[in-house]
Amino acid sequence: MVTRRALLRAGIAGVGLAAARGPARGAEPARSAPRAEAIPRVDLHVHLDNSTIDLVADLSRRLGVRFGVVEHAGTRENKYPVILSNDDELRRWLESLEGKGVYRGVQAEWTDWPGCFSRAMLARLDYVLTDAMTFPGKDGRRVKLWEKDVGDRVDLADPEKFMDRFVDWHIEIVERQPIHILANTSWLPAPLAAQYDVLWTPARVRRVAQAAAKHGVALEISSGYRLPKPPFLRIAREAGVKFSFGSNGRYPNMGKIDYCLAMAKELGLSAADIFTPVTKAK
Repeated sequence: MVTRRALLRAGIAGVGLAAARGPARGAEPARSAPRAEAIPRVDLHVHLDNSTIDLVADLSRRLGVRFGVVEHAGTRENKYPVILSNDDELRRWLESLEGKGVYRGVQAEWTDWPGCFSRAMLARLDYVLTDAMTFPGKDGRRVKLWEKDVGDRVDLADPEKFMDRFVDWHIEIVERQPIHILANTSWLPAPLAAQYDVLWTPARVRRVAQAAAKHGVALEISSGYRLPKPPFLRIAREAGVKFSFGSNGRYPNMGKIDYCLAMAKELGLSAADIFTPVTKAK
């Protein structure tokens, strides 16, 4: 089993955690204020579903937004059209994106995904993201919280009780998984979505944010879901969290990061607050 500590040693969970800064600048002229680095225009949550890397790379260039392309990765129990489940599949995935001008990542599924791959192969990734949207059901098995029958498989009758478990689940993922980004942050199942402002209390937000800051995991600002909302983001910023930008987009609906940029402006974020991978493509 590949642990978070082992992958830290291998490089996957450490190298990319520092934002890419670019070349060092010389001293500024006398009496001039230091120039702030521009917020990076990146979308690190892009999928190739129903498209090709060439079309997506061309869109990236036209929008002036650099993409990070991810594929689902984990055991075959995770039901997706494509799921990378071994070193050979991950190698082919990485090679298919080489030289295309995109960051290369995976969207890790469940908690057992690291056992599918060697440390050496995982270390070739630019980053790993995951989310809390696959959740332990009543029988302990994985449940996709966005599916229509979620109420039959996960107890949502007591929203407060569910939220306590859901926050614990976020923290377990952040603490134990060798990831760079927690994606779709603060998303709630459809039956509870209207109660977002009530259920995401400051105390709950603070627990997630403090865990992310402690373990160096960036929280995604999702332009696709327009989440997290500003109160959540303000608490996360106060906790010292880094953020990432993502659309969870399929062609041509990726690179639309207006919500991300608007939240960055509202929070007064700088380039140093935004996670940007250090590419390992050759």
